[in-house]
Amino acid sequence: MINTIKKALSLVLLLFIVASTSQAQSAEEIIQKMEDEMRGESSYAEMTMTIDRPRYTREISMKAWALGEDYSLILITSPARDEGTTYLKRQNEIWNYVPNIDRTIKMPPSMMSQSWMGSDFTNDDLVRESSTLEDYDHSILREETLDDRETWVLELIPKPDAAIVWGKVLMWVDKEHYILLKEENYDQRGQVENTIHFSEITEIGNRVFPTKMLMQPADNPEQKTIMEYQKLEFDIDIDESFFTQQNMRRVR
Repeated sequence: MINTIKKALSLVLLLFIVASTSQAQSAEEIIQKMEDEMRGESSYAEMTMTIDRPRYTREISMKAWALGEDYSLILITSPARDEGTTYLKRQNEIWNYVPNIDRTIKMPPSMMSQSWMGSDFTNDDLVRESSTLEDYDHSILREETLDDRETWVLELIPKPDAAIVWGKVLMWVDKEHYILLKEENYDQRGQVENTIHFSEITEIGNRVFPTKMLMQPADNPEQKTIMEYQKLEFDIDIDESFFTQQNMRRVR
């Protein structure tokens, strides 16, 4: 009888410790785990972006390589008129190579908030000049169920010296797998500018990952942009020497 009571008390204590540890996580720790899970040390992806408008639909296919958060390279593979266009992020510098004019252009910070390839995503959404961890102050607003998954709802407020157009960002992060399920971006007046939904969650290697993103602008419900992954590999063999202006012209 005494042993049974001791075991029961031990189990209660263990559950209390686990619950306390979970609750003790800071917003910064949650975001760090989310970024580690969704990005990895390095990655390669093949994607299709569908730009849906009332009068037309346009598809753009691409390949993307990334190393941490400081290096990324995106190659447009179709349609034919955009084939070979590349975007390079190398630490704090963003470059765009346009094959039709054989010219490489350094993109100033003022271009980061502009539309990327005519979509609802911005240049910063694709190459992430800003840092989710370093350029924001973070807090846990609440816990919420979204798509039958338990989530933390995090609030991110840009730091005063950060070059960010948003007034704030809300993120819904899955508690079990630390994946982003939803993101809302707000303007300086506190109005929702756009919402990104992450879905089609599947297991890739030893990771759980959303393979579909839907960007919906708040002021135009008739348009949207969908990004879908056809192929995704994590922790590939790649180093900083891959992410150069010279390779922007050669990569295929």
